[in-house]
Amino acid sequence: MPEVMFAGPAGRLEGRYHHSHEPNAPLALILHPHPLQGGTMNNRITYTMYQTFQNLGFSVLRYNSRGVGRSQGEYDGGIGEISDAAAALDWLQMANTNSNELWISGYSFGAFVGMQLLMRRPEIQGWISVAPLANHYDFNFLAPCPCGGLMIAGEADTIVPIGEIDKLVEKLNAQKGIDVDYRILPKANHIFANEADKIGLAIEEHVQDIIKQRKESLPD
Repeated sequence: MPEVMFAGPAGRLEGRYHHSHEPNAPLALILHPHPLQGGTMNNRITYTMYQTFQNLGFSVLRYNSRGVGRSQGEYDGGIGEISDAAAALDWLQMANTNSNELWISGYSFGAFVGMQLLMRRPEIQGWISVAPLANHYDFNFLAPCPCGGLMIAGEADTIVPIGEIDKLVEKLNAQKGIDVDYRILPKANHIFANEADKIGLAIEEHVQDIIKQRKESLPD
């Protein structure tokens, strides 16, 4: 997985990139947890998401937001981090100009950043949100949400109580044409200590199902 450095709004950003052997492969951008809580692109769940998309044949980029690892700049309360994500997406698309399918996948704080990016970039066609911080951030900006996706929550999460994610999913599913694939992992907490494989499997099943549905809906 080659190391890459690319320009961000606050300086260079550090990433790891896998380029698929498949021609015109779909793309996935992976977003890590909160920088002030030790979140990096090497987080175990973040890496699991990266590896899962790689195994699905995607070209995949994960990166450190500003002030994390070798990425320049300082933490900016989420605003600058959304701009970093947009810069990462720009780089990924520039490296794959013939690709026409794009997914985002975020964990915890990264799920919030990813959903913000979803509202700004209409070319995003699918999303994964693992343990989104539904009690820390206002997700009312997802109105209307442009497409359905996969939401994963831990039943025993004390950082984000399951009821808060329940309410977020209910709001999204109430929107016309939106169908959220909601999966609750029993006994799992916010760090998903023993559930990385289950998260990878859920992502794999969801992405394969969505891609199959799209192919079936194409005219003959």
